[in-house]
Amino acid sequence: MSRVRTRPTRDDTRDKLFEAAAAVFEEQGINAASIEAIAAAAGFTRGAFYSNFASKDELIIAMLEDHVEQLVRRNLDLLAKHQDLQDFMDAYRNMERGGDPLGRSPLLHMEMILFVARAEKRRPELAKRLRARRQMLTEIVTIISKHSGKNFKRPEWVAAILLALEDGFRLHRLIDPETTPSDSFLRAFNDLQDAIGDAFDLK
Repeated sequence: MSRVRTRPTRDDTRDKLFEAAAAVFEEQGINAASIEAIAAAAGFTRGAFYSNFASKDELIIAMLEDHVEQLVRRNLDLLAKHQDLQDFMDAYRNMERGGDPLGRSPLLHMEMILFVARAEKRRPELAKRLRARRQMLTEIVTIISKHSGKNFKRPEWVAAILLALEDGFRLHRLIDPETTPSDSFLRAFNDLQDAIGDAFDLK
């Protein structure tokens, strides 16, 4: 009789390391956190860590990549079901973020971005993730604006503006959550369509 495999898969190991790293980073800070502490928090050995990542920096890049991949997938899944802006906003508010530690912790996400950005040689990794987010938001802008009958001639520029607003609102929410709703950047998109659409060359 064959035995049921109980050894964790590579994806399982990486997911556990991501969750453990997020907890250790939040508790100790990114610079102070050691590979040993992250591995121990995940229930693994140091060797298990190195079988997946060559360094802490590589782990952080992988966590950022995973976050963006999940973000893009979740938002495009919502877009496939909700092309009306209000429907999309309502679905976005209730979107599940359970398997994404950076999605649950905007402060840690921002800290990790700054950590990577401090090393110029690592900034292209951030640029790749930024472009992926812009492309995703461009698609959302294009489809939702068409659905509303207000087609932007330069949806990629509108997406860049909204992305800058999103990042700014994320910082504001960390500082003053009482006056900064979690969907502020979506509300901004709605207001841009209604209030200053002509400035973006609406057809």
